Amino acid sequence: MISEGKRRRSEEGAGWRGICVCHAMDAPPPTTPQNLLRHSHFDDAQAIFSGTLFVAIAMMLFGQAGLLTGGTAGIAFLLHYATGMSFGKLFFLVNLPFYWFAWRHMGRAFTVKTFSAIALLSVMTDWAPRYLSIGLLHPAFAAVLGGLMLGTGCLFLARHRASLGGATVLTLYLQEKRGWPAGKVQIAIDCTVVLLALFVIPPQRVGWSVMAAVVMGLFLWINHKPGRYAAT
Repeated sequence: MISEGKRRRSEEGAGWRGICVCHAMDAPPPTTPQNLLRHSHFDDAQAIFSGTLFVAIAMMLFGQAGLLTGGTAGIAFLLHYATGMSFGKLFFLVNLPFYWFAWRHMGRAFTVKTFSAIALLSVMTDWAPRYLSIGLLHPAFAAVLGGLMLGTGCLFLARHRASLGGATVLTLYLQEKRGWPAGKVQIAIDCTVVLLALFVIPPQRVGWSVMAAVVMGLFLWINHKPGRYAAT
């Protein structure tokens, strides 16, 4: 009787071990640098175009509502409101110093993609108003929709190892090297730049601009986290 009980327990244990082994074999392999899905050149090109188009429309919404955003785009907006110069040209010039930082710390491929995205956005923001106009736009709606479109466009670019320069380069660098959440850093930088606009645009517009920066930052905070998107 004792030997029979031991035999049954042994068989049951073997069965459970077999089940565990089968589940272990069915489990997907862990994501490692060797088995990451790599983007093709076409993947990168369509993402850069799509992301930049989203951002260009967001910039048009902000411009029509008299708002601005943070980072180098916000600085370009401030200069645009103060001087009347084209936002697209100012945005390209303001980002020039950040190419060196990106080249040194983020790599050649990242810098080339970023330069392409910035150049494309500079052209799009100058040409978009010729083909798209909105008759009525409340600043609150522009802040929410523009913030979401801006965050979506930046997410497209970030997942394909590109950015729109300036603060975005810095936030991606700090997330990769220090583990700082990109969304939180982006909110801090953007709100700082937007608050400086009190010297240029009315306080009410600044408030709506802060709202847009928070919407964008929260979107990135939730959707852009280390290890969430397993591709390179």
